[in-house]
Amino acid sequence: MAINRDYIIPAQTRIDHVHLKVSDIERSLEFYCGLLGFEVTTLYGTQAAFISAGGYHHHIGLNTWHSKGLPPAPENSIGLYHTAILYPTRKDLAFIYNRLKEARYPLTGASDHGVSEALYLDDPDGNGAELYWDKPKEKWPRNEDGSLIMYTHPLDIHDLLNELAQ
Repeated sequence: MAINRDYIIPAQTRIDHVHLKVSDIERSLEFYCGLLGFEVTTLYGTQAAFISAGGYHHHIGLNTWHSKGLPPAPENSIGLYHTAILYPTRKDLAFIYNRLKEARYPLTGASDHGVSEALYLDDPDGNGAELYWDKPKEKWPRNEDGSLIMYTHPLDIHDLLNELAQ
């Protein structure tokens, strides 16, 4: 199959939602709604739930159709690496960090990527989640040719938490 690489996807295109296979709907709702703050928009019995931020039809779908009671997928296998959840402001990221800390929910990482700052954790089924905010586009680091400079440096958590004092 020959692929025409001249096509460029429209700039307004977005990846809109993710649908995750989970082993226990209630446990997943406790994480995504109880801890992260999403709201349930629709339940399909005890097998599926759709959740959102701000009343959208759904940002995340959760189902047990092929996964009820099963263990997490092996780490070294094909599959989704993580779901990225974009927060509107740095203060919102600081708030969710503080919420996770108070709940003693473990992080798997916290990084400054130059273009964004991110917290990493796993949901109860081992599905990776990135909670992040994008820095203003005009502050993204760039090379002389205009290409982005992205990196992974430790996130300054103390500085992030200063957002809550403002």
